[in-house]
Amino acid sequence: MTSENVIVGFNGSDDAAVVRLNDGKLIVQTVDFFTPIVNDPYQFGQIAAANSLSDIYAMGAIPKFALNIVGFPIKELPKEVLIEILRGGTDKAKEAGIPIVGGHSIDDKEPKYGLVVTGEIAENKLVKNNGAQTGDALVLTKPLGTGIISTAIKRDLVSDEIVKNVVKCMATLNEKASKLMHSFDVHAATDVTGFGLLGHLSEMCKASNVSAKINFDQIIFFEGVTGLINDDIFPGGSKRNLDFVSKFVSFSNTYTHAQKIMVADAQTSGGLLVALPQSQVDEYVKKCSELTDLPAKQIGSFTPLSENIISVL
Repeated sequence: MTSENVIVGFNGSDDAAVVRLNDGKLIVQTVDFFTPIVNDPYQFGQIAAANSLSDIYAMGAIPKFALNIVGFPIKELPKEVLIEILRGGTDKAKEAGIPIVGGHSIDDKEPKYGLVVTGEIAENKLVKNNGAQTGDALVLTKPLGTGIISTAIKRDLVSDEIVKNVVKCMATLNEKASKLMHSFDVHAATDVTGFGLLGHLSEMCKASNVSAKINFDQIIFFEGVTGLINDDIFPGGSKRNLDFVSKFVSFSNTYTHAQKIMVADAQTSGGLLVALPQSQVDEYVKKCSELTDLPAKQIGSFTPLSENIISVL
């Protein structure tokens, strides 16, 4: 296989590697894993699997199979915890219609779990993060705030009802939002994970040679996020995200530091960021919300490239 068959590799900031096989079919592959962000091991397994699958969906591809990646303190925690983590991952993979065909595990200081996911797509259907155009609408398909809520969960500062809603969202596959993209003239997409909304949007803007304007009031946050952030409950990764993007993001003077953290919050298994023509956005948002039972929303638009890559209005 020659380098000309590597469609997406180190040359960009897309969500997965893409390689063309000899028959012209594209193979899409990604890997992701992390430490627990919820207390229930089964739920952790589900969320980690959904998060890994999301990179495949962000590129409009169809997952085909996966491998487990496991780190576990075998002498410190009962094996039943590991069994539940793997059961959660397996059940989520089954929901995605794929088998887990193997994997690798190591003895580690703390639990870690995720998947290597392999998918495929026809070349003319591949969605990358570098095609956003001036005038395109910007859609986010899930609420924000999982990093803030997860930090509160670790400190036992959030209600069971809020935990239930956030876990359900994180465990929801981006499959339906992804498949729906092929019914519209989607120009670019990515998913919102560890770099937060601003970090992943900035990658899309830089790759597409455009800027973006975000309307803060249009962003949907999980219940409880505002109160927690005002009490300085947020992960260190969200603060680092904000520090990094501050060089090329401008905020209206009306926004507090807490609100800036909210839009930089490090996400787990977040929604898709989708760039598509303004004339099609209402129909995409409507159908996506109906299919996923989650509130998709237009949160901004793409503008000609300027000094401030992102402006938060």
